[in-house]
Amino acid sequence: MTHIARAQSGSTVKFSKFQGLGNDFLLVDNRHQDQPVISADQAVQLCDRNFGVGGDGVIFALPARQDSEDYSMRIFNSDGSEPEMCGNGIRCLAKFVAEIDGNGPERHRVHTLAGLMQPSIQADGQVCVDMGPPTLNGPDVPTTLPTAQDGHVVAASLRVPEGSRGSDWTVTCVSMGNPHAVVYSCDGKDIQLDQLQLAQIGPLFEKHEVFPARINTEFVQVLNRGHVSMAVWERGAGRTLACGTGACALVVAGVLEGRIDRDCRVDLPGGPLQIEWREEDNHVYMTGPAEFVFSGTVHV
Repeated sequence: MTHIARAQSGSTVKFSKFQGLGNDFLLVDNRHQDQPVISADQAVQLCDRNFGVGGDGVIFALPARQDSEDYSMRIFNSDGSEPEMCGNGIRCLAKFVAEIDGNGPERHRVHTLAGLMQPSIQADGQVCVDMGPPTLNGPDVPTTLPTAQDGHVVAASLRVPEGSRGSDWTVTCVSMGNPHAVVYSCDGKDIQLDQLQLAQIGPLFEKHEVFPARINTEFVQVLNRGHVSMAVWERGAGRTLACGTGACALVVAGVLEGRIDRDCRVDLPGGPLQIEWREEDNHVYMTGPAEFVFSGTVHV
């Protein structure tokens, strides 16, 4: 079986599995046609870890839409939903396409539902992605939480019911092309990840009424101004080992709250990412690994 495989027509599809810090995806070379060769329902079946291949999502390399792009990206989550972007996923996609094409460009210009993203493969195999500027205007995230005069939602109080009681969580909202709620404290106390009941609280955030498009939620413990640790509950995927856009969002939120520096190491359950929110261009840059796992063929 070849190391990297392309999508084929009919009921047989070839894929390659990659992972970025344990966030794992099935990658399909779909550049021969505009629509994914696998439906959202089929993606759910393939992502099932007991009855399918197993993964957090299926990612497609699709044709470019214009000359300023190299190719397009779409992704179906393990629940069949389609997010605008995936930070770990786009690093995996860049490595996948680079291995198919051989000596291609170091920098890839990728159209996503969140806009143009530009991953660059580094000499050490890591991938640095120019994620563009963050979106901070509350209604554009989107959230219905009250905004400040500048339109931002920074360190806002959010009441989340937990059984018969509730807690007041401090939330900063950021979009990196997809929506994020970043939490550094609850009931006036800094987050301690070893005390966090993620499986209980994560779904309550994801489906809270103030997030009309649902939400990805990052819970962050500050180790020092240049180093944090996070747990994530992803919209459409639940608990995952890593979320690249979430790591970007939490650095933006941490800077806005005055907690951390613009260049920060983010430790996720699957490993570290280096995130920089550059003042000179307002873009967020994410650097981390993307690794081949295996390739195969499935009947769908």
